[in-house]
Amino acid sequence: MPEPVESTEVKSPQYDLSKFQLKRILSNNSVRKSISLLGTFPDLSETDDAIVVFEKSAYRESDVSTESPSAESPKKPSYFSADLKVATEFVNNIYGSFQVVPSRDLCGVKSTVIYPATDKHIEKYSICQKYLIRETPELYKKITLPYLTESQFSLEWVYNILDHKQEKERIVFEDKDPETGFILLPDLKWDGRNVENLYLLGIVHKHDIKSLRDLNGSHLEMLRNLREASKKAILERYAVNPNQLRMYFHYQPSFYHLHVHINPVRNDAPGIWCEKSHMLDTVINNLELLPDYYQRATLPFVLYEGNKLLDLYEQEQPVRAVPVLSDKKEQSKKEGAAKASKDDLSDDEAEESNCKRLKLATPEPKETEVTACA
Repeated sequence: MPEPVESTEVKSPQYDLSKFQLKRILSNNSVRKSISLLGTFPDLSETDDAIVVFEKSAYRESDVSTESPSAESPKKPSYFSADLKVATEFVNNIYGSFQVVPSRDLCGVKSTVIYPATDKHIEKYSICQKYLIRETPELYKKITLPYLTESQFSLEWVYNILDHKQEKERIVFEDKDPETGFILLPDLKWDGRNVENLYLLGIVHKHDIKSLRDLNGSHLEMLRNLREASKKAILERYAVNPNQLRMYFHYQPSFYHLHVHINPVRNDAPGIWCEKSHMLDTVINNLELLPDYYQRATLPFVLYEGNKLLDLYEQEQPVRAVPVLSDKKEQSKKEGAAKASKDDLSDDEAEESNCKRLKLATPEPKETEVTACA
C-alpha cells in the first residue's frame, strides 16, 4: 500500500508580497470574506500582471477554547485570553456590540498569489456576466476541443507536482501507479490546517485525460481507486468520516489534467453548484451503465463574459442575445397551436368543446327585479 509522503522543504517565491502595487480590485466577496486584486511587482516587472487573493480563515474550535492548558493539551491561542482587546460600541439591556482584536496568532489571513497572471487568470477572478452553454458532443469537437488545444493554461506546474519537482512537502498521500495512481494534496484555497475548511485535490498520474469528456469504461479502475484510497487517506490523516466527504469533478475545469475536488459536505466550497460539479460517484455509475457516456452526453457548463470561448459559441448560436418573436409571429404561433389542438380532438370532444365555448359566450339571464308597492 502506498505510504503518505512526508517532507519539510518549502520553496521561496521570487517576489516580495509587501512590494505588490495595486491596479484594481477584481472582486470583493463579502460572503466568503475574500478579495481578489490585480497589480504588479514593479521591482521585477512593470508589465507582468499579478493576482493576489486575501481570504479570512475559517474559525477552528481551538480558537474559542477556554480550557486550562495541561501536559496532554498544551496552551493554544484563544480569543478568550488576556491578549484580547475589546472596544465597546453599545450595550442595551441584554444586547451588547463590540469590536475585538484577538492575539496576533489569530489574525492570520490566507493569501494566494498568481504571478505572472494571464488574461484567463484575470477573467477567472473577475466579476462578470455568466452564461450557460449546452455542449453537445458535436459542439465539443467543433468548438471547445480546438479552443482548448490552442489556448489552455500551461500544465507545467501540474507536472512539477507529479514529478516531485515542486510542492513535495504538501503531498498528503500518493499512489505511484502510472495507470491508476494519483497524488492528494491541499488546494490553494485551503490553509492546510483547519480541518473544518478542508479542501484537497486528487491529481491523477495518467497524462492523457483532460476532463470528463475523455473518460470511458477503461478508466473505472482508476476512478474507483481514486475514490477509495482518498477516503482512507483522509480518514487516517484528518479523522474525517468518509461519508461526510464531497468528491467531484468540475466541467469545465480550471486546468485540463484530470483532478477531483474533495471537501466536507457541510462546507459551501466554491464551484459546488450543479452546473459546474459532477459527483465522482455519479461519474463512476454513468460509466458502469454506459462506457462511452461522456462521449455521447450533452454537458452544460458556465462561461464568463470576456471568455474567448464564449465568443466562439456566440458565432455558432445565440448566447448573449435572446431571440424575441414579433407580435404577428406570436399570434400566428398561437393560432397554429389552437388549430393543432382542435384537429387532435375526436368528433364528440370537438362538439363538447364548441358547446362549452357557446355556453361561455352566452350571458346568464338576470333575475327579474320586483319593486314592492306601498
